[in-house]
Amino acid sequence: MLQKYQGVVLHTLKYNDRSNIACIYTGEGGRMSFLFPAQRSRKSMVRSVLFQPLSLVEFEAEVRPRASVHPIREAKAWMVFQSLPYDPYKSAIALFLAEFLYRALKEEGASASLFSYLVYSIQWLDACEKSFANFHLVFLMRLSRFLGLYPNMEDYAEGCCFDLLNACFVTEPPSHGMFVVPAEASRICNLMRMNYDTMYLFGMNRTQRNRCLDIIHEYYRLHLPDFPELKSFRVLQELF
Repeated sequence: MLQKYQGVVLHTLKYNDRSNIACIYTGEGGRMSFLFPAQRSRKSMVRSVLFQPLSLVEFEAEVRPRASVHPIREAKAWMVFQSLPYDPYKSAIALFLAEFLYRALKEEGASASLFSYLVYSIQWLDACEKSFANFHLVFLMRLSRFLGLYPNMEDYAEGCCFDLLNACFVTEPPSHGMFVVPAEASRICNLMRMNYDTMYLFGMNRTQRNRCLDIIHEYYRLHLPDFPELKSFRVLQELF
């Protein structure tokens, strides 16, 4: 049965010489896998260029009961980007976040609030003209709310450590050893309070920013089963 979808492209991989598979987080069905032609023919209504990391696509797919991969019959750009594919810094962020989401949203079903957050965030990054160096950090911290991983902020006070395992601020270093020292914990607390419109007010140099990313990455790896070391992780750190 043909069904219409809108979605965010997370990952693509080669299926065979004629087809690729796209992992897409859709508004209608959550994370799903779709088959599309590797090269466009005269008769094809699907262009492979549409399926770049974090692209927003609108398409029709033939959904079959109990099938894990569904053929796309027709596709087009849902929203056309103005800068995201052309700005090397924004493209690096998109590549990293797409890989992150591909690993983090393995079991996620449909969620209207999560889908709206993803679309809003991508549109914001595309439209932003400057001061987006902290974007990926804010995105990841706010994403944790939708995955049930948002840290407990109630007990934060100056001088607290951040317990990575139990997702809370503590006055004494925990015995398990997985914690963030007070100076770095304060930056994590600031990140939790930022949004895209205010993040430029929180100045960080490259070393501090990369350390925050290390901490966030470690936090997710502790709380998401089989979360791997990301290939694009070090590339992003070299740029920001």
